[in-house]
Amino acid sequence: MSAGGAPIPPPPNPAVSFPAPRVTLPAGPDILRTYSGAFVCLEILFGGLVWILVASSNVPLPLLQGWVMFVSVTAFFFSLLFLGLFLSGMVTQIDANWNFLDFAYHFTVFVFYFGAFLLEAAATSLHDLHCNTTVAVQPLLSGNQYNINVAATIFAFVTTACYGCSLGLALRRWRP
Repeated sequence: MSAGGAPIPPPPNPAVSFPAPRVTLPAGPDILRTYSGAFVCLEILFGGLVWILVASSNVPLPLLQGWVMFVSVTAFFFSLLFLGLFLSGMVTQIDANWNFLDFAYHFTVFVFYFGAFLLEAAATSLHDLHCNTTVAVQPLLSGNQYNINVAATIFAFVTTACYGCSLGLALRRWRP
């Protein structure tokens, strides 16, 4: 009782005061039955191929291809983490606007991957550039490195397109 005789109300329950997480994608294995889940799986698959192909070309242009490696490896692991959060159902336990986070993530990675695709295409286009070595003038990329970089450029474009499709789907969910 307070000094005026009125009872003191109990403190609010903290569990009730937090809003529920906002997510329109299903949690658990059902995420794999959606277009967004399928695109994330394709992003992981094709992004891993970009990473493997650029690394197998022995990175003849480290200034250009180093950024491609950074973007592809980072996006690969963050996409795995993103998919893991949905597969495990953690998105229903973490209070966040997952629709916005999905949009922000895919927008950021799309921009970075588009830049990485352009750099990989630029590195591949330099295959006929001749470098002066101590013995003789040689092409910058050997025939094998050129073929690997062409494949990496194609897969970087496909991965960028997958991130763009995920971005469009995320925008539609975020801004109905």
